[in-house]
Amino acid sequence: MSRSAAASHVGKVRANNQDSAYAGRYLFVVADGMGGHAGGDVASAIATKRIAETDQQYTSPNDAEFALKSALLSANSLLAETVFEHNELTGMGTTVSSMVRVGDKVVIAHIGDSRIYLVRDGAMEQVTADHTFVQRLVDSGRITAEEAAVHPRRSVLMRVLGDVDASPEIDTAVLETRPGDRWLLCSDGLSSYVPEERILAVLKTVPSARDAADRLVKESLDQGAPDNVTVVVVDVDDVDDASFESPTTVGSAALPLMFGGEIERRALRLPSLLLHPLKATPPEDSHFEPESDDYLAALIQEDRKRARRRRITWLVFLGLVVAALVFAALLGYQFTQRHYFVGDVDGRVAIFQGVQQDIGPIELSHVYEETTILLDQLPPYYRGQVEATLNASDLEDARRIVEELADARLER
Repeated sequence: MSRSAAASHVGKVRANNQDSAYAGRYLFVVADGMGGHAGGDVASAIATKRIAETDQQYTSPNDAEFALKSALLSANSLLAETVFEHNELTGMGTTVSSMVRVGDKVVIAHIGDSRIYLVRDGAMEQVTADHTFVQRLVDSGRITAEEAAVHPRRSVLMRVLGDVDASPEIDTAVLETRPGDRWLLCSDGLSSYVPEERILAVLKTVPSARDAADRLVKESLDQGAPDNVTVVVVDVDDVDDASFESPTTVGSAALPLMFGGEIERRALRLPSLLLHPLKATPPEDSHFEPESDDYLAALIQEDRKRARRRRITWLVFLGLVVAALVFAALLGYQFTQRHYFVGDVDGRVAIFQGVQQDIGPIELSHVYEETTILLDQLPPYYRGQVEATLNASDLEDARRIVEELADARLER
C-alpha cells in the first residue's frame, strides 16, 4: 500500500503557480509548466489531468509502463492541439515525472528536469536523469556537478512535453520497491534551492507523508522560493491495497483552465528548448529555442568560449595578484632600506643598511660602510652592544654612533 501526500506553493516571486501534481491510489505525478505568461500553468494542468486518467490497478508492470508512456504522449498531443486552438499559448510546455505502483514494483515515466528520488535504508538516490543541457555536459565529463549548479545555461531543457515534438522521447523504467521505501517526486523549485542533504534529513525524520510534504515546501520557502515548488511524498508498506486512498490534485491542475483574454499572456517564439528561471535570482519567463544539431553545436561552442573566457579571467586575475604581491614586496623592501643599524663584520664595526630580520633566504640588510674600529678595541659594554646591534634612526645617526664608539676606543 502507498500512503501519499501532495503539496504545492506559488513561491515568493511568481504571480501564478505553473506546477501541478497528483497523488492518487496507484499513480503519482509532478509537472512543472513553462512558457511564463504563455501558458505554463495550462500546460502542466492539461498534462496532469490526462495522465491522472491512468490511475488504476495494473496486472503487470509492462502494462503499466505502456499505459503511462502512452498517457504522456497523449498529453503531448493535447498540448499541441491546445496551442493550435489558442495560438497565444505558443511556447508552453511542461516537464513530467510520474510513477505508478504495481505490487512490489514501481513504473516510472519521465521527461524534463523535475525529479524522482528514492529513500531506502537512510540513503537517498535520484532515479531520474535531468534532460538539461548542463546535465549533458556533466555526463560527458566536460563540467562537474558543482559547475553545473552555477552554469549560465543550467536552465536550458532539452526535452519536454508541448508543441515541440510530436513524438518526444520519454524515459521509462521498472524498479523494485519494498516496505519502508519513501519516494519523492518534486519540481525543480525544491531540488534547485534545497540541498539534497536537507531534503534527505526531512524525509528521514518526518514520519507522516503529509507533514513531510509540507515541511519540504517550507524548506524551499525558507530559501526564498523564487520558483513554484511542488512535491509528492509516497510511503510504501506491505499492504497491496490502495483502494481507500483519496486522490489529491494540487497546483494549477486543481484550478479551472483559463485561456486567451482570461489572463494576461504574451506570445513566444516557436519552441523546442525551454528555459527555467535561474537559480537564486528572480525567475524570468521561460522560453523555447529551436532544437537542432546546429543549435546544440552552437550551445557547446558557446560553452567552450565561456570556459576559455573563464580561464583567461582567472589567468588575468592570477597575474594581477602576483603583480600586486611583487609590488608589495618591492615597496616593503624599499621601506626596509630606509633603516640603518650598527653591527660587526668579521670583528670590525660596520654600518648596515636595512633591518636585522631575514625572510628565509632573503637578506633584508647589507653592509653599507665598514669602519676601522675593531671590536677588541672596545670596552666590554660597548662590544656587547655592537654584537647585539645598535639601531639608528637614519644614516647620520648611525655615523654618530660610530663616532661615539671611536671615542670609547680612544678612551680605552
